[in-house]
Amino acid sequence: MSSRRLFGTDGVRGVVNVDLTPEMVLRLSLSIGTYFGLGSRVVVGSDMRAGNSFLTYIVIGGLISTGVKVYNAGLVPTPALQYYVKTRGFDGGVMITASHNPPEYSGVKIVMADGVEAPRKVEEEIEEIYHELKFRRVSWREISGGVVRVYDVVDHYLDGIVDLIDVDRVRKLNLKVAIDPANNVGALATPRLLRTLGVNLVAINSDLSYSPSRPPEPIPENLEDLIAVVKSTRANFGIAHDGDADRAIFIDDRGLYVPGDVSAVLLCRHLVENRSERDPPRVVTAVSSSTLISKILSTYGIEVVWTRVGSINISRTMVERGALAGFEENGGFMYPKHQYVRDGAMTTALMVEMLSYEKTSLSNLLSELPKRHVVKKRVYTSRERLPKVYEIIRERFSNIEFVDIDGLKGISDKFWFLVRPSGTEPLVRVFVEAETEQLLSEILKELVDIFVEVYGSEVRIA
Repeated sequence: MSSRRLFGTDGVRGVVNVDLTPEMVLRLSLSIGTYFGLGSRVVVGSDMRAGNSFLTYIVIGGLISTGVKVYNAGLVPTPALQYYVKTRGFDGGVMITASHNPPEYSGVKIVMADGVEAPRKVEEEIEEIYHELKFRRVSWREISGGVVRVYDVVDHYLDGIVDLIDVDRVRKLNLKVAIDPANNVGALATPRLLRTLGVNLVAINSDLSYSPSRPPEPIPENLEDLIAVVKSTRANFGIAHDGDADRAIFIDDRGLYVPGDVSAVLLCRHLVENRSERDPPRVVTAVSSSTLISKILSTYGIEVVWTRVGSINISRTMVERGALAGFEENGGFMYPKHQYVRDGAMTTALMVEMLSYEKTSLSNLLSELPKRHVVKKRVYTSRERLPKVYEIIRERFSNIEFVDIDGLKGISDKFWFLVRPSGTEPLVRVFVEAETEQLLSEILKELVDIFVEVYGSEVRIA
């Protein structure tokens, strides 16, 4: 971690007991409590990552020390905690999670009173408190009389989702869904939701475990078991969560992986055509999403607003400008009628409702969309020479359009690519999408060659 910058794309993250030591987390929690202020009511929750058993109590202790009133939600999905904060009138929340990061990571995410992650301005204030040790020290008389344990967070969250869904219509369809919650807190919510909606379940990796059976990130190489289950059980689709269940990635009835921005287009079309929701006529997404989105949604009069990568950027833009929905290519979908944050269970409910209206398979709906080939790579190297990489890319692809909102995105009619440093891990992410596999390979090779040219033998690509 940087000696000054604590917060990345989404909260503070690091390896447990290496970056996130007890001393560091206590100092961070004192900073957060000082920011929220004396007497503030803050909900604390966590996922099932190794280390969270001690990190949770350190965070709670630091908050109490600054005079904050703490409500302990225990193990909950991140969107459940966010919904609870927003709808029950709390001043904020702290979620202890590292979302999709590898199992050795954990993190601390700050939630504001509206249920949305803290904007950069708030993060900067907390970082200043952290580095300058400006902690509030309250007397023993001002320390609250203990932690209040709250047990209804998931119940309240699921009730809010069910209220927005046509339950009777869904139940008539008698769907079968395979689910993989990554041995984490999604197992506490999404299976219950689906049973309430009358869906038949096949579950894998659904026990809570400090040592997950699969890596927490729902990417194709981590979902082979789920794909096999969808095929063998003839499920209508599969659903995979990340560690804290704010993402939902779908596997169609053929066992094919569906990128998050592709499923999002179908869900947006469902909102417009089946739920008659057209206002505000815009969606918000990050530059990592496909450029096909604009082409498809423009037929419904829906504008696409592009942001930097990171759910906070999308959420805050939606709050400021209003939007029909927001989404990311990684499976984060945001439905403002429920809340302005990515929400795996809400996304799943909208998917089953969509199928109940369309009365056809997910694969048939996907076949109606333009076909593109996609590849994502991680480049493990330092970031210091990225400006040189960008310079050469502009020279080699001089006849296409570029967007530099976050990293460098190149756009043409037949392909697009994005090269950007990760905000959560020490690596560079490369996305390429093209009309044909041959073109995809050619563009990817050119980008890889540029990295090798700049970094030499230091670069490792996976």
